[in-house]
Amino acid sequence: MKHVRAAGKRWRRRLLGAAALPAALFAAFLLLDRLFPLPLPTGKDFAVVVTARDGTPLRGFADADGVWRYPVTPAQVSPRYLQALLGYEDRWFWEHPGINPFSLARAAAQWLRYGHAVSGGSTLTMQVARIVAPTPHTVRGKLVQMFRALQLERHLNKRQILTLYLDRAPFGGTLQGVQAASYAYLGKSAAHLSYAEAALLAVLPQAPSALRPNRHPQAARAARDKVLDRLRGYGVWSAAEVRRAKAETVAAWPLERPMLAPLLARRLKDQAQPGHALRTTVDAGLQAQLDALVRDYVLRLPPRTSAAALIVDNRTLAVRAYVGSPELTDAKRYGYVDMVRAVRSPGSTLKPFLYGFAIEDGLIHSASLLLDAPQNFDGYRPGDFSGRFAGPVTATAALQRSLNVPAVDLLDRLGPLDFAARLRRGGLRLDYPGGAGPNLSMILGGVGLSLENLVGSYTALARGGRAGRLRYTPDAPLRDYPMLQPGAAWIVRRMLTMPPPFAGAAESPDAATVAWKTGTSYGFRDAWAVGVTSAYTIGVWVGRPDGTPSPGQYGALTAAPLMFDAFALLPRGRGGLPPPPTDVAREAICWPLGQPPAPGAPYCRERHEAWIFRGMTPATLPDRSDDKWLGNPVTVRVDAHTGLRLPAGCRVGAKSRRETIALWPKAAQPWLTPALRRQSHLPALDPACRRDGAPMLTSLHILGLPANGTVSPAGKGGAQPTVTFSAEGGSGPIHWLVDGRQVAVTRGGTAHYTFAKAGRHRITAMDESGDFDSVQITATGKY
Repeated sequence: MKHVRAAGKRWRRRLLGAAALPAALFAAFLLLDRLFPLPLPTGKDFAVVVTARDGTPLRGFADADGVWRYPVTPAQVSPRYLQALLGYEDRWFWEHPGINPFSLARAAAQWLRYGHAVSGGSTLTMQVARIVAPTPHTVRGKLVQMFRALQLERHLNKRQILTLYLDRAPFGGTLQGVQAASYAYLGKSAAHLSYAEAALLAVLPQAPSALRPNRHPQAARAARDKVLDRLRGYGVWSAAEVRRAKAETVAAWPLERPMLAPLLARRLKDQAQPGHALRTTVDAGLQAQLDALVRDYVLRLPPRTSAAALIVDNRTLAVRAYVGSPELTDAKRYGYVDMVRAVRSPGSTLKPFLYGFAIEDGLIHSASLLLDAPQNFDGYRPGDFSGRFAGPVTATAALQRSLNVPAVDLLDRLGPLDFAARLRRGGLRLDYPGGAGPNLSMILGGVGLSLENLVGSYTALARGGRAGRLRYTPDAPLRDYPMLQPGAAWIVRRMLTMPPPFAGAAESPDAATVAWKTGTSYGFRDAWAVGVTSAYTIGVWVGRPDGTPSPGQYGALTAAPLMFDAFALLPRGRGGLPPPPTDVAREAICWPLGQPPAPGAPYCRERHEAWIFRGMTPATLPDRSDDKWLGNPVTVRVDAHTGLRLPAGCRVGAKSRRETIALWPKAAQPWLTPALRRQSHLPALDPACRRDGAPMLTSLHILGLPANGTVSPAGKGGAQPTVTFSAEGGSGPIHWLVDGRQVAVTRGGTAHYTFAKAGRHRITAMDESGDFDSVQITATGKY
């Protein structure tokens, strides 16, 4: 082979060198070369292509003329294709100077003998010349083509000429170049061709319309087999390789363009340079899996429901998969709307940051006693999604169960302005409706943000508290922002790490190590779920892009299953929670005080394990309704005979004693056992001391419902008993709870309630200062 290449090089030098050609002829060539310069393509007429990080096209955008042409180099296509192309079209490509006199002579002799063209005699360089400078199929046109081929050899090297062919060879319709043809006809990159596929693509440019495999599979197969036979005859491929190749069928693929992460590609295409693929951080395999997962998942949801999902590598903030809608062409689901970027109400998904800030500020630890009970925040009265109130709960339970009242209470104590400023410092951009500013409703979804911004913020839970801006291209700068202190971020992640609440998710790799939070916006318009492991953060949004409510569709039911299904696509074993930072420790604390037990634990009514930050074990937050906080535990003076409380300065001649009492929050009383209630009972104030300015207790009493009584349907036809709620005393609105679920609010009047099931029920009346009364009722009837 070496002597053949050497002979070829000498041949080129003899043909083009001034020493081998008459000087006048060579001078004429140079003059014509100057007068008729080679019209080489500029490289700006390529289709724009956005690729995955491994080079797999995600989506292409045709050039201004609607032509699909992707740039590719010889190194980027399968060696089998190069063997088939050069072995069939031009075995002497690397040696000849652009034209092959022997091939031309053979073609001319055949034409004279048979009266028509049997073989063309064109070299690959001549074919490229006809592509870049089209000429008519005449003798004059052939001469011009030969001249252009010599020009190509003069100005370009062989690899550049071959690249022009790979990029621009005609493959039928608006397809040009082997890469476009491979994706359109075979559904794969030209880098991964079988022997049969390589032979097929090598012969297609000879008659693109007649040999299109999707229209004429039999003709395409015959032409392919002709190439295979020739390559076997030349010894390029073995007989066994050719036999296996002929056994392959010619796939009749539809002309489909690559369509992975189409909305991301559309978003980034303006950054691409024609002729240069724009490489993203997307993992093509993972993207295809997530595309299919989301597309199949929404088919189970109500009509017109859309969904979006992101998978992010926490270490680099690189987006590995991006689904902006289930199907780009699905107009009924608004598939053209990119819901990764859309600004929507986040529901409760900001709560983890609130709890993290409260931990940093020493307001709470992970087991602080928080209260989920009716409360009034200057006219704002939040309720829980379930309609029930849970009473006293740990901070961890309040966050995991996404209870609204404890979150609003914390935000009120922290301050909405401070909360918003810290979120902004952490890179979270909030959109306030109607020109409003930070307020208490923001923690329940009263602001707007995008899925990508939310996911970038959640990466802070796996990155030592530093949130980040997501990266879509490898050259995008790594930008992160201080959202939380590392210790606070670790505690919040630990608080959110809990088993999935539904069957099937446990099969996901590392499902038990996912720290996750859901959210539902007002009116069931948006369902969210965000999950974090050490390696990845995944965010999911589900809803209708037009903002129409989807009753019954909420974060835990609708978005969380899709999120856990997405985690199942990821590698196993990279999700475990790391050891706590040095400023985090685990410590026993006691309720109701919320602090470590004192020696002998005299006031430890309930013991909990807490994660504490920088040694801070803050006491239980004081009652909001108290005008004057007495401290906890509180020491009072009690009349030894009557047991009534004697405030300081009360001149009563009776003997007294001092009692120290650990108080529970007033609004927690309805949920306490009788024993706990007795232990924390603050004695009533001696009436004789009220003139000293001590506050009076306002008593609240339920009227008309006897304790431990029975209620039955009215009359013979009644199926379910109805009761009337009425109370005296208390201050402000009275909240009525049946078995912990708020069913009515009265303001000086009455309300009616019909029992939904038979059995024993606890009815509680509670005002917003924490005063309450409670009775137990047995309901009978037909259900």
